[in-house]
Amino acid sequence: MSNILAIAQKELRSYFVSPIAYVVVGLFAVLFGYFFVASLTILVRFSQQAGMFQGGGPPAININEFMIRPLLSNTAIILLFFLPFLTARAYAEEKRSGTIELLLTSPLSDLQIILGKFLGVFTLFLLMLSVTAIHMGILFWYGEPELGPLLSGYLGLILMGGSFISVGLLVSSATRNQVVAGVVSFSILLLFWVVSWMADSVGPTTQIILSYLSILEHFDDFSKGVVDTAHVAYYLSFIAFGLFLTAKSVDTERWRG
Repeated sequence: MSNILAIAQKELRSYFVSPIAYVVVGLFAVLFGYFFVASLTILVRFSQQAGMFQGGGPPAININEFMIRPLLSNTAIILLFFLPFLTARAYAEEKRSGTIELLLTSPLSDLQIILGKFLGVFTLFLLMLSVTAIHMGILFWYGEPELGPLLSGYLGLILMGGSFISVGLLVSSATRNQVVAGVVSFSILLLFWVVSWMADSVGPTTQIILSYLSILEHFDDFSKGVVDTAHVAYYLSFIAFGLFLTAKSVDTERWRG
């Protein structure tokens, strides 16, 4: 366990000794802040219009439905663009700089290296999400949103983010070019994102399969406040399979080296 934590610390430190972490977290905060203000503006406008039609005070509005759920969906889209390029350097940079040989010839196992790198990037991802706690705190200070759907939504984001990271690590382990790793990772994740959109044009059996493969379909219930073990199992299996393929890729690199 100590070896895994050491790799995770090294991976996390590598992001903060360069501008990468600061730029990514900063851009994420700006984009989330923009969507938050936009959603809040729409909510206030709707509340005022509804109050005028009813001829009374501001009506009771479901903040979870009008603000939190759209915010969570927008956050998922931001992560779709950010995480593939955040993970692109995990192995590609090691290969480019030549430090991959030192890593692979060390007494560390492939599993320790992979879990350490995953944990390092995952920690940075959680740091990104923690920025949004400020905005959610404002909602709870001035409104009365339901806590359950918010927590389940964040659980969905965390599981989805872990899935994105596992794909990013897999692709990064197969190339030394960070741009290629980022683009290919994004393309794979985009395919899993839109695969359910083709469901309407196929037969019922294929429709069920495509809907199950969709990484977005499994997130929808989380944003509604529903924690289904089938969705949790999907994301955990997605992460495990991605890390398994990464292990195979790293093992191939070890033997090739």
